[in-house]
Amino acid sequence: MPDRQNTMGRSYVYGYLPPGVKWLLISNSAIFVIYWIGGQTLQRHVITLFALIPAAVVQNFYIWQLFTYLFLHGGVGHIVLNMLALYFFGSPLELDWGTRRFLKFYFYCGIAAGVCVLLAGLVLGGGYTPTLGASGAILGLLVAFGVLYPNQTVLLMFMIPMKAKHLVMLYAAIELLSLWGPDTGVSTMAHLGGMAFGFLYLKVKIPSVGGPMPDWRGRYRQWKMQRAKKKFQVYMKKHGRGGPFVN
Repeated sequence: MPDRQNTMGRSYVYGYLPPGVKWLLISNSAIFVIYWIGGQTLQRHVITLFALIPAAVVQNFYIWQLFTYLFLHGGVGHIVLNMLALYFFGSPLELDWGTRRFLKFYFYCGIAAGVCVLLAGLVLGGGYTPTLGASGAILGLLVAFGVLYPNQTVLLMFMIPMKAKHLVMLYAAIELLSLWGPDTGVSTMAHLGGMAFGFLYLKVKIPSVGGPMPDWRGRYRQWKMQRAKKKFQVYMKKHGRGGPFVN
């Protein structure tokens, strides 16, 4: 979690929940409660329809599972850790980016993580194993935090201070080593997919993702004004009133 003594260019108000993070916290928590109090019958149907099952996506075209699996969690510890990470790393990102860009990045990372799980399941086997949880999207947020605020102090396991960039490197190394370790029931492919996509999205596709969005409406209005001025100039020349215009 980020330390209270932060050094980010923009101050972060602790205790304030930006709307995107708040919506994600509420929706994930509400779905988790309904899922667990619904009993085994409901849980089986939810897993079959909304968890990410590669075979179901390909054979039954359950394409929505690449999105819906992000809202399901396998236990109390699972959802608590994910929601804490979402709050601590997602809130400052949303405050800097704005809600729309933050949510787009979050779901892009989550869907990319799902695609990696889908491909791995089809190529390496395990196509009928369900995957659930928001960890792929949240690890994408962790990467973004490390890229944008590399020297920000964070607390590993709420105890060990380190720089954000070092935390990202540590998590990436752990996930890579897990590929050759025993099966722990954790979707390493989802974690690596979310982290890799988040890094590439920031570094390759949109290097200035933390900066201001292009003002397309303003550019369109400017284009219309320039077009109107040219038409007016043509009109004036046709009527013998040519000459430069000062704007």
